[in-house]
Amino acid sequence: MNEYYRVEARINLDAICNNIDEVRRNINDNTKIMAVIKADGYGHGAVALATALKDKVDAYGIAIIEEGIELRLAGFEKPILILGFTPHQQYEDLLKYDISQTVFQYDMAKRLSDIAVSLGKQAKIHIKIDTGMTRIGFKDTDESIQIIKEISKLPNLIIEGLFTHFACADESDKTSVRKQLSRFLVFADKLEKEGIHIPVKHVSNSASIIDLPEANLDMVRSGIVTYGMYPSDEVNKNSLMLQPALTLKSNVVYVKEVEAGTGISYNSTYITEHDSVIATIPVGYADGYPRQLSSKGRVLIHGKSVPIVGRVCMDQFMVDVTNIPDVKEGDMVTLIGQDGDESISIEEVANLVGSFNYELVCDIGKRVPRVYYKEGKKVGTADYYNCLHQVLELLI
Repeated sequence: MNEYYRVEARINLDAICNNIDEVRRNINDNTKIMAVIKADGYGHGAVALATALKDKVDAYGIAIIEEGIELRLAGFEKPILILGFTPHQQYEDLLKYDISQTVFQYDMAKRLSDIAVSLGKQAKIHIKIDTGMTRIGFKDTDESIQIIKEISKLPNLIIEGLFTHFACADESDKTSVRKQLSRFLVFADKLEKEGIHIPVKHVSNSASIIDLPEANLDMVRSGIVTYGMYPSDEVNKNSLMLQPALTLKSNVVYVKEVEAGTGISYNSTYITEHDSVIATIPVGYADGYPRQLSSKGRVLIHGKSVPIVGRVCMDQFMVDVTNIPDVKEGDMVTLIGQDGDESISIEEVANLVGSFNYELVCDIGKRVPRVYYKEGKKVGTADYYNCLHQVLELLI
C-alpha cells in the first residue's frame, strides 16, 4: 500500500523520553519508574512506547492480560504488572508470559497459587489496598492484615509489591491524598510488624509525582505525564516541563464556493451568512474526533485558525476557509498540535466537548495510523489496516 494517510496521529518519541526524564528528575534516585502504557499506551501505541523507554523505566503497567502478552511477544522482558482484574481462566497465561497480577481477594491468590504449583512455576503478584478509591483492593483493616498473612504462606507465590491508588491527587487541596498516603503507610507498617516484608511499595500516580514527593516510595507509576499531558489544571505545572507527544494531522480533500444561505452538513444546522469558501476534511467521529465539536471547534490551515461549520460526520467534517486565501486540495490540516504560531491542545478540544485529555487520546481509533518520529525523522508506523492486509495476504 502507498503510505499516504487521510489522517495520522504523529507521535514524537523524543517528547516521550523527555517526559520520563522529567519524572526521573522529580523523584528520588533510588525510586523506580513504572511506565503505565495500558490502553495501547493511552492511544499512542504501547509497543512503540515500550521500545522508546526500554532503557529509561523499570517496569510497565497495563490493565488487561492481552496488553501484557502483546509486550512479551514483542520481546520485552521487563516486569509487567496488570493493575486491574484478570479472569481466573487466564491465570495460566500469567505464568506462561511471566506477568504479575494485582490481587485483592484471598481466593484469587489461592487459585493462582494452585495453578502455579501444578505447572511448577512461580506466580508473581502485587497486593492492592483500598485507602479511599473504593474500586478494588483489600480494606486497610486488621482483618486484611491476617488475610494477606495467609496469602504470604501460599506456595509458588511471590508477593512483589504492595500498592494503592489515589482518588483526588489531581486536586489542589491535598488533604484527601495525604490521608490515603497515611493510611497506606500505617497498613504497610503493620504488615512489616507481622513479619510480612513486601519489597516494592508504590502509590504515586502522575499527579502525585508532580505535587507529592513524599509519596515516591519505592516506585512511581507514570501515566498521563508520560505523554506530555498534565492530569489537571490544579497541579503545579512548573514541577515537570512536559512536551505533548501527539499531534493529529489531515488534509483538505475538497474546496467549494457556496452562496449565502447554504446549509452545511446534516440537518443544515449551520447556514452560511454570506458567500463562503468551504473545505472538507476527511476525518470524523469514527476516528475518535468528537461530534460535539460540530460548529464549535476549530482546526489550523496555513498556520491560521478556521472554524468547524455544521455537524461533524462519521468520516468527514467541513470548515470555513473564506478568510484564508488559496486553500486547495492536499493542504495540511492540524486538528491537534501546532502550525506556525497557532496551536490547538488536546485540553482545548477536551474542554469544548466536556471531556478530558485522558479520554480523548484513548478514543483516537484504529483507523488512524500512528506515525512515529525521532529527532525530526519518521522512524516507524503502526497502521492497523495495513498490518491486517499483510496478515490476510499471508493467509490467502
